[in-house]
Amino acid sequence: MAEDARVARGPHDRHAVHARIVQRLQENAEEITRLVAGLSDADLARRTVADKWSVKEVLCHLDRIQEVFGQRVQAMLDEDNPTLAAYEPDDDPAFAARVQRPTTDTLADFRARREELVMRLEELRPADWHRPGRHPEYANYDVHFCVEYLAHHEGHHLYQMFQRRAPLGPIPH
Repeated sequence: MAEDARVARGPHDRHAVHARIVQRLQENAEEITRLVAGLSDADLARRTVADKWSVKEVLCHLDRIQEVFGQRVQAMLDEDNPTLAAYEPDDDPAFAARVQRPTTDTLADFRARREELVMRLEELRPADWHRPGRHPEYANYDVHFCVEYLAHHEGHHLYQMFQRRAPLGPIPH
């Protein structure tokens, strides 16, 4: 059936947009991995910008956000128009727990979750991308919006990771 076709017909075809978002998520994961490579846990935990998160804390935040957004995607795929809670990172015990773990463990969890999310998204039919959920902050929230938001959110934090990583030594190529 035409609805199940995943072949993009042009750069602005909605299916091509979905593929680009998935590709961006994969690329973001590679960049995150690169930016934490080659440093000790102590270096990664060092705050190189006063009163701002360290590279490790940014990674922990990204891992936690990915977990929250993955749960949202799953809820929208499993339920009809589920109510989705807003996420407040301040005082999140799951974030605090991640910060106490070795960075390598958090990175491994992040990469595994990313792989699962990417595989799930690659399996979606075009209509699945537009399964809705009710979000308190956004009137038009669906799987597509959720995943695109995740990709843009990571882009913002990738800049922070780069900025905070730079004083710690050469950044791997």
